[in-house]
Amino acid sequence: MKCENCQAELTPTSTKCDKCGALILQNVEGFDNTKEIEVKLKEMLEKYGKRIVLNNLKFVALLNDTIPEYEKERSLLKSMIEANVVKNMIKEETPDMAIMKAKSYMLGKLFIAENAAEFVVVCFAYMLNAPYVSPMRTKDEDELKKEEEDAQEQERFKSHNIMEKVFTKSNALKYKIFKNVDVPEGFTMIDDFCFDKYGIKTVKLPDTILKIGEYAFSECKNLKGVSLPDSLRIIKQGAFSDCTRLTVINIPQGVLEIEDNTFQFCKELEKVEIPDSVGSIGASAFLGCEKLKKLFLPDSIKFIDEDAFSYCPELTIRCYANSYVHKYCLTNGIDVETVSIGTDLKTKQI
Repeated sequence: MKCENCQAELTPTSTKCDKCGALILQNVEGFDNTKEIEVKLKEMLEKYGKRIVLNNLKFVALLNDTIPEYEKERSLLKSMIEANVVKNMIKEETPDMAIMKAKSYMLGKLFIAENAAEFVVVCFAYMLNAPYVSPMRTKDEDELKKEEEDAQEQERFKSHNIMEKVFTKSNALKYKIFKNVDVPEGFTMIDDFCFDKYGIKTVKLPDTILKIGEYAFSECKNLKGVSLPDSLRIIKQGAFSDCTRLTVINIPQGVLEIEDNTFQFCKELEKVEIPDSVGSIGASAFLGCEKLKKLFLPDSIKFIDEDAFSYCPELTIRCYANSYVHKYCLTNGIDVETVSIGTDLKTKQI
């Protein structure tokens, strides 16, 4: 989904554009002209002033002139204006309360269909500059394409038959004596707790690996080097927690999430490469990484748990100005350096 104003990428839950501040435009199921009507209503309000919504007769008259081509929608909005829906919305202290009460009133007292109520709320909220994302919003082409790609990715996982090609704890037993792990080709998953507390020093995974299980390498106190293949898509929670000698980790493109506790208490970890496929960073993901000094976080990241970087005293995060990451750093007191959208995050070193 992209901003209609500046074409910046938006998430499905965005209420406004982080780049330009514009509210999102959205169509509602059964009302394919919602976006056009939202724009026209807002232009009408900007031209005649907010006072027009207090005069139902004038508001309806202007509505007839503003959207004459949309008979069904105009008739519905006219009925809701005459039922004082907009007037009541303005009286509420917060936009969220105004929207909730308006929907409740229309559904419970006026007995209109749910999608019709959503259409009215979306139009009036946009007109009044109130952020709102409808649960009945129709998806645009980019979102549908992303869903199709995700479905294809899931099919690819199924075709590799992950659970039948697991590198198990039994397979790992011989590395109780050997210090360098070299997992053979063909395995697609490292089992949960597979190497937990082993004394291994290096790990090399084959190009067939898709998933590393929960706490697979946790508390490997001597582990210094890990080679993660481009095929890797899932790193489960705690996979490398308490690997106290691990200094560098490169997360491959295609990994979507850094889960809870993944690198917690990796006290020597200094450098982490995070690709722009990653969308979220979980609880305590990097907690206690005392030597982590710089981190380049892409604009793809839309969620970071509040304690993801707790007890990282040397950390400075480099990100895009006004991005989710930027706001997260300011809220949580993390040193931050920003660049403008379109600039390579790594062109200037922290």
